[in-house]
Formats: sequence, structure tokens, C-alpha cells
Amino acid sequence: MQPNTSSASDSLRAGNRVVAFGIAAIVLILLGAAVFLFLNLPDANAFNARVERLFVESDLKSGAEIKLLEILAQSGTSFSEVLTSYRSVIFVLLVFATALLIASLVFLVTIVALNRRISAIQRSGIQVATMLISREARAVYINDMEFALTEAALETLAVLAEARMDDEVLTGAQIEAVISGRSEADCDEAAGATRVKRLRDALGNQLVSELLVKTIARRGYVLAVGKDALKMI
Repeated sequence: MQPNTSSASDSLRAGNRVVAFGIAAIVLILLGAAVFLFLNLPDANAFNARVERLFVESDLKSGAEIKLLEILAQSGTSFSEVLTSYRSVIFVLLVFATALLIASLVFLVTIVALNRRISAIQRSGIQVATMLISREARAVYINDMEFALTEAALETLAVLAEARMDDEVLTGAQIEAVISGRSEADCDEAAGATRVKRLRDALGNQLVSELLVKTIARRGYVLAVGKDALKMI
């Protein structure tokens, strides 16, 4: 168990480092883009400064010319307000883009980590420390987790547990023969397979049940549990 724990811890630390470096890279890239954009945006007061310079350097006498400068000054003020609003919009969009990219990175790393974990479970199977089958309670306790079973599912599990204690792999016909009391020749393979399917359905999660009750090609079914972990009461 120690190598698995060490590997899981190393994977967790590696995933955390990837997330940290990815977030730092995203923030730095978008910060650089923000600085570049804001430095290259025109000055909001540039137009007003030109109008003011024109007013100072020109010898305006007629009312029409002065009125024209007033209109230009008002246009410059409007232009300044528009540029200020553009800066605010760009800032908000950059913050929004940063949040989306960080969330995407976290989700991507999480999905990759979960896929690796599921692959590891599929390769190694489920680590069952204890499996207690209680006929009285009509339930099975796996690693202190209780699973209520029907009478038929409990019988199927009990047969598989007894076979596991004897290192046997049972076919569907053999399972049906033990439970029904008939000879194996009179039993149908599909009937036993149906019992196994109902047992898996009773255990719930498809991945867990199929790893716990394994199907061995061209041989039959077996419990993927150590002998020392099995108990029946």
C-alpha cells in the first residue's frame, strides 16, 4: 500500500504545481497584454490639449470662431469620456478572461487527475480491507460501508465468497446450480449471469461493482477480494 500512497501524493503535488504555474502564467500573460493595450491607447485628454493650444495660439475675434472652438472643446470632452469608458470595459474584459482561463485550467487539471485515478483503479482493482456478509441483516459491509441486498443477491454473493475461499472461478451455470440445488447440466449459463448482474446492480456504482465482482473471460466470475478480508455471519 505504501507505493500507491506515495504515488498518489506525488501526483497530487505535481497537479498542484501545474495549477500554480498555469495560474501564474495566465496572470502574467494577461497583465502584459493589459499594460500593452493601456500604453498604446490614445491619451484621453489629447484632443482637449490640442483645442486649448489652438485657442491660445490663435487670434480669435469673431463670435463664430469662438463658437467653433467651444464645439471642438465639447467634442474633446466627449472623446475623453468615451476613451475612459473603453479603458474600464477593457479592464473588466481582461479580468473576466483571467477568471475564465484560470477556471478552465483548474477544471482541465481536475479532469486529467480524475481520469488517471480511474485508470489506476481499473488497473489495480478495489482495495478491500474487510468484507462482512451478514445474512441476518441481509447486507454486506465493505470497508465499513453498508450495502443492503436482496435475498437473491445475497445468495449470489455468498456463493462467490465461498468459491473465493477455495480459489475457484465459477461459471454462470455453476452459480445457478449451487443456488437452485439442481445439477450443473440442468442449469443455464444465462441464469447465473443474470444473478451476477443483479448483484452488481444491488451494489450500486457500475465501476465499483464490476471491479469487485470480476468477469474472467471464458472462465466465469470471481470476487476480487483477499481471503483474509472475507467473513460471513
